[in-house]
Amino acid sequence: MQTHFTEEDLQRPHIREADRVLRTCVHCGFCNATCPTYQLLGDERDGPRGRIYLMKQMLENPADDNVTEETRLHLDRCLTCRNCETTCPSGVEYHKLLDIGRAEIERRVPRSAPDRALRLGLRKALVDPARFKALLRMGQVFRPLVPATLRSKMPPTPVDAGQRPEGSRHARQMLILEGCVQPGLSPNTNAATARVLDRLGIGLTPAPEAGCCGAIDYHLNAQDAGRARMRANIDAWWPHVEAGCEAIVQTASGCGAMVKEYAEVLADDPDYAEKADRISALARDLVEILREEDLERLTLREHKRLAFHCPCTLQHAQKLGGSVDALLARLGFSLTPVQDAHLCCGSAGTYSVTQPELATQLRDNKLDALEAGHPEVIVTANIGCQTHLAGAGRTPVRHWIEIVDEALT
Repeated sequence: MQTHFTEEDLQRPHIREADRVLRTCVHCGFCNATCPTYQLLGDERDGPRGRIYLMKQMLENPADDNVTEETRLHLDRCLTCRNCETTCPSGVEYHKLLDIGRAEIERRVPRSAPDRALRLGLRKALVDPARFKALLRMGQVFRPLVPATLRSKMPPTPVDAGQRPEGSRHARQMLILEGCVQPGLSPNTNAATARVLDRLGIGLTPAPEAGCCGAIDYHLNAQDAGRARMRANIDAWWPHVEAGCEAIVQTASGCGAMVKEYAEVLADDPDYAEKADRISALARDLVEILREEDLERLTLREHKRLAFHCPCTLQHAQKLGGSVDALLARLGFSLTPVQDAHLCCGSAGTYSVTQPELATQLRDNKLDALEAGHPEVIVTANIGCQTHLAGAGRTPVRHWIEIVDEALT
């Protein structure tokens, strides 16, 4: 794609990066074929190719008055699922351009007060685990008063995590990112992870100073706040890294995708670039750890019939599509086929709150596909997908490691 930036424009790092990404696009339109929002809406501006043109026009014309709330609407409707990147034959790094475009339109077209309040509220409520747990408990007490969009994502009662083993007795030690909403919504996920890894001789080292991975802030256009959280996590993990920590385990694929991008996001930070590169290299989704282990050491007493929903952050961002399916099959579980498994479920971080109508359509389509093989349980690898799909009240939805843990003898 031909671009028309001035030499002065190209002196700015974000414009130079946008120019690089734009020039890789050949506007073939293959991306639209797998874009969930384009499939629903049929509007060129709600597909990757159209959004690329909108961002190109906006970035090339800083004084253009045609950049309006309508432009922002089409960018807001993007799930950032990155399905288009998996499809693209030219390797366009669309998500990088989208981050630049969203930051630019945020600067040029201020949001309404209610919209700003919603986004600030999401950032403040979700990123702090203690605050989120307190709000969740309050919501469970006053459940009828909670807006339906949020009520559907809340477990009706507190979830029991069971006993978490003390991992310090093992020679092999890994860190685990506890997450921000997962400890409240599904505390058993990380506890089950600790129990399974304990069986394999791996201990999990706590790092309570580490908090939200930064994705919520970063993808709600508070990118400086997101970077600050990334730096804080690096500081929390660094003593353990220097002590020889083997890996940083992620049980939420959305967090894993973000931590693996610390190196990119902080590449121009003179104080953190080198450390960020090391952290990203150590980041591992749980399936990357387990698939390398001797799983014959695990004896399972039952093998439920499962349907696996592969989150976009696992298959498109981390390029680990098929990994969990293969691992579960290796353990003896029966997996039902899922049509259009590449499509997003509509959760997409905070998307299900900011774009509830589209998110609900995508969720219901995804559940129809997952339930076609009549599974006993739907399993996934990301807390956002888990709560979004479970909110429909249909087939039970769990993290896959919980099912493995329950089946251990």
